[in-house]
Amino acid sequence: MTAAQPLVVVGDVLLDEDIEGVATRLSPDAPAPVVDVTADRRRPGGAGLAAALAARDGRAVVLVTALGDDPASDAVRRALRGRVTLVELPLHGTLPVKTRVLAGGRPLVRIDRGGGTPGAPDDEVRDVLERAHAVLVADYGRHTARAVRAHLAAVASRTPLVWDPHPKGGDPVPGARLVTPNAAEARALCAGDGDSLRAYAERGRDLADRWRAAGVAVTLGARGALLARPGTGTPMLVPPPYRATGDPCGAGDCFAATTAAALADGALPEEALQRAVAEAAEFVAAGGAGNPGLWCTASAPDAGASSGAGPAPGPGPAAGSGAVSGAGSGSADACGADAFALAERVRARGGTVVATGGCFDLLHAGHVGLLENARRIGDCLIVCLNSDASLARRKGPGRPLNPAADRARVLTALGSVDAVAVFEEDTPEALLRRLRPDVWVKGGDYSVQDLPEARALRAWGGQAVVLPYLDGRSTTLLARRAAASAAAPEGRP
Repeated sequence: MTAAQPLVVVGDVLLDEDIEGVATRLSPDAPAPVVDVTADRRRPGGAGLAAALAARDGRAVVLVTALGDDPASDAVRRALRGRVTLVELPLHGTLPVKTRVLAGGRPLVRIDRGGGTPGAPDDEVRDVLERAHAVLVADYGRHTARAVRAHLAAVASRTPLVWDPHPKGGDPVPGARLVTPNAAEARALCAGDGDSLRAYAERGRDLADRWRAAGVAVTLGARGALLARPGTGTPMLVPPPYRATGDPCGAGDCFAATTAAALADGALPEEALQRAVAEAAEFVAAGGAGNPGLWCTASAPDAGASSGAGPAPGPGPAAGSGAVSGAGSGSADACGADAFALAERVRARGGTVVATGGCFDLLHAGHVGLLENARRIGDCLIVCLNSDASLARRKGPGRPLNPAADRARVLTALGSVDAVAVFEEDTPEALLRRLRPDVWVKGGDYSVQDLPEARALRAWGGQAVVLPYLDGRSTTLLARRAAASAAAPEGRP
């Protein structure tokens, strides 16, 4: 494993304070709960949290931010000492402090105070940016990014740059490798209605065009992250490995920091996002930014003992119904009603119908991972399966290895698959027009070119997405290995 490459974080630091307690009574002079305080924790927030998270694996991290002479700024310096290298801009005013009051783990009120204006950067800022292997801009709308904008624009064309935006901040500099708004920020930054994947895909494409960014990754909480690029094309959806429950505070900083760190180490954007989604889920499951264990390291001897909280496995996919439509029936029109009835039931209760398709001639780990991820996107998963004749036309002599009825039975035995529908044509387009799924999923090797089925999906407001695919697995490769093993002389591997 190569050493972690240096990373520069530029942005607005805040001081976050969590006052935790229990509330069992109301105040006698106002209809408000009385909180008996049990803990009062202060920690760097904003770009300070992002920088600390990026440095967890021993990575050299430089934080470019504005700090002043006030007590909150001093508290941030103490908390980050030994973790990151600070390059300070002058702060005219005081550092913002955000206080959350929680009772029983639930926020009651947030109190914001303080604020200032960053001064001009010096030559040290330019020098650290030029040496960076990647740059993360954590923009919280308090103008540090604006103060350093000229230096950021100068390195964006040659250094991977991740920009975590804010509706009150400025636009990312042109040439950013990835911009990472969350769902609420994407809605605020780009007009449009709806909370569907299609709506966010359109917002992502529009924002990528507007900002001249290589890609926009909209984070969607439990749905993962949706990567869109400028122009047309099918977006890539990266779902989380499990449904994490916990405090999501700081999850966006964890996501952006992990993405930038992966790019610094040479990962492709799609690979970086897969790592970031998994890390963000683990971060939330462990308690989010409020987890005391985040600040318990060898470099911070004054910190308390780590809570040791780790990610708990989320609930597994719902058990499949085992409905098989049209296996061996001869045409999509002859498909049984099970898959269609299932789709109608899910739509009737406001759920999301997800469909995917393929031959699935020899089920392997790549298929299983794809199906599990696809099922997590919505409320049911329907597999559109090539018939024997359709598969033979696609794959040539000797295929299929297994007849459609057997392939369908294996698929429906998986907990992630709710129904199977067999089609005879070369593409599932006619079947899709009957099923009308909300989301059509295909596995991709980092390709986001427009899928043939995407045009059909747009007719009823559906969205085609590409999911990351487990590399190095394929039915053809397995068949070749089996043939080579059978041909080997007896007694030899």
